[in-house]
Amino acid sequence: MKIATFNINGIRARIDTLTGWLAEAQPDVVVLQEIKTQDESFPAEPIGDLGYNIETHGQKGFNGVAILSKLPLEDLRRGLPGDDSDEQARWIEATVTGRRSIRVAGLYLPNGNPQPGPKFDYKLAWMKRLHARARDFLADEMPTVMLGDYNVIPEPRDAAHPDRWTEDALFQPESRAALRRIVFDGWTDAVRLRDPNGARGPFTFWDYQAGAWQKDNGIRIDHALLSPQAADLLIDLGIDRDERAKDKPSDHVPVWIDLDA
Repeated sequence: MKIATFNINGIRARIDTLTGWLAEAQPDVVVLQEIKTQDESFPAEPIGDLGYNIETHGQKGFNGVAILSKLPLEDLRRGLPGDDSDEQARWIEATVTGRRSIRVAGLYLPNGNPQPGPKFDYKLAWMKRLHARARDFLADEMPTVMLGDYNVIPEPRDAAHPDRWTEDALFQPESRAALRRIVFDGWTDAVRLRDPNGARGPFTFWDYQAGAWQKDNGIRIDHALLSPQAADLLIDLGIDRDERAKDKPSDHVPVWIDLDA
């Protein structure tokens, strides 16, 4: 079961970018971030024509997440538990069953800038709720994948120029510590399995400004965390880096894992 995450940065603006990648990469399940549209405006037809079931949790002009799956989606949940007043569309989860059942959670973690301030406070509060949900998943013992745009640079090697991010919410000690607390409960950062001791990269995001892509001035903020039961099923993983070089790209590229499921 090939499961991917892709921050598409506007689904209506980049529907051709998405469908071209879907047709080529053939993922079984995809979680999308920043669809930036309400549910009723989501361009479902060209995606459905490729064989995907679609569930969205949209928001007008901002945020928004979705799950696309060639397999049926069951026990769907929209919104991260823990704060009924939170109206931002940043979380969607469902169970997907192939030869095994996998719980797939797609997330778009708050950016948190400018920091300090209320947006950074919201980011840290959201991460605390994420930690609680992650512990629920571990207690359930179902193979689970939490993947998406975490808006956290975990380590200096996850940025081409870490010194340029010291004032950014993505690289604050509090953000990084909050992510570590989740991982240290027993989650596996899938991408790090490929190169656990690498000195630089790989990256998943390059800004549109200042020739960041051409200079490989990137950061790694799109992550796939695997529960112990999911990590036991891991066959392969990858980052579709070349998507950033195509016409009308997102500033993020897809990250994927392949599970024996």
